[in-house]
Amino acid sequence: MADRPDPVTVVGIGADGWAGLTDAARTALTGAEVLIGAGRQLDLLPPSCPGRRIAWPSPLRPAVPGLLAEHAGSRIAVLASGDPMFYGIGRALTEVLGADRLRVLPHPSSVSYACARIGWPVEDTETVTLVGRPTARLAAHLHEGRRVLVLGADADAPAAVARLLREQGFGPSRLRVLEQLGGPAENCLEGTADDWPHPPSDPLNIVAVDCRRAPGALRLGAVPGLPDDAYEHDGQLTKRHVRAVTLGVLAPAPGELLWDIGGGSGSIAVEWMRSHPSCRAITVERDPERAARITRNADRLGVPALRVVTGRAPGALAELPLPDAVFIGGGLTGPGLLDTCWEALPPGGRLVANTVTLESEALLAGAHRRHGGELVRLAVAHAVPVGGFTGWRQAMPVTQWSVRKPPTEPAPHSGDTHR
Repeated sequence: MADRPDPVTVVGIGADGWAGLTDAARTALTGAEVLIGAGRQLDLLPPSCPGRRIAWPSPLRPAVPGLLAEHAGSRIAVLASGDPMFYGIGRALTEVLGADRLRVLPHPSSVSYACARIGWPVEDTETVTLVGRPTARLAAHLHEGRRVLVLGADADAPAAVARLLREQGFGPSRLRVLEQLGGPAENCLEGTADDWPHPPSDPLNIVAVDCRRAPGALRLGAVPGLPDDAYEHDGQLTKRHVRAVTLGVLAPAPGELLWDIGGGSGSIAVEWMRSHPSCRAITVERDPERAARITRNADRLGVPALRVVTGRAPGALAELPLPDAVFIGGGLTGPGLLDTCWEALPPGGRLVANTVTLESEALLAGAHRRHGGELVRLAVAHAVPVGGFTGWRQAMPVTQWSVRKPPTEPAPHSGDTHR
């Protein structure tokens, strides 16, 4: 039986460089034949580390398998910032090699350092990374009184964070930018988002945000049923109360994928994704103008990863990854749409369809007879002035069919299987 190759050692290193490493980390680095890391990390190593030094190329992730294969059989040490398993290279290495081929020696993360400096309990502090991700994703984490640490991608990150906070109505929020944490050049800059006074400084930074909402700014809660005013729309919008009921029946869970068909303004997909950071959604909308509007709503409400497909269902569904749940908010009378969605669902998947027309209601009644589930009618009335008095104005009732596909066989993984 062939000897197993030596594990790849992953060493977390901070801004304090060699001086901050443990004896085990120093031994691993001095004994390595190949040293891989960012250029600034490799520069922190002394001459007593004689291994061949290789800087990660850009883009990094596609290069990982090739670099490891090229140096197979050598003793490899990889440098990482802080804790390699916290938004670090450790994830990519685990996916390529498997956990049993790695030996990870973590260093305190920038989050641990930041919380230690400003007195925030780590367990009560949210962390958002903007490294390789759009700034817009921060918007979903903004709530009055919350504390958020933002991992910056570059020296421009603090100004970008301040700008987003102003746009989201959180201009009074206090910002502290902590640079070079743990190193001799450690520094802290302070200000508010409304009046951020500092030019770009050190690219190695983390932004601490004390969230404060401006007076009069729209309040967005953490559960489905955001105010209708939170969305840009042309009238094609699942209204707030029906939306809350619909998301309750769809029941998003972490990591699940939703198909939102007939996206309109994208409200169902947006609030599905806001329910948990790992939730994913694809919205299908045939009108290009509305599709562009969905993208804007997703950015503004903190879920820029929402995928928008411009096309007509069911044809536009052909190459999509299998969903865990499907919502049909428009296009029910399209030939074969309901059957296509039902066939795409894995066992245990959920389907919810809403309609206000008699023609589509008849289709839902037929689907209910064939597949079971629950058929309900949702009616909402709003109090409005009637002369000098107040009366009820009834909105169009919504017929909703919801059903769970019988779990008769193991469900395929939604991210890996295509129709």
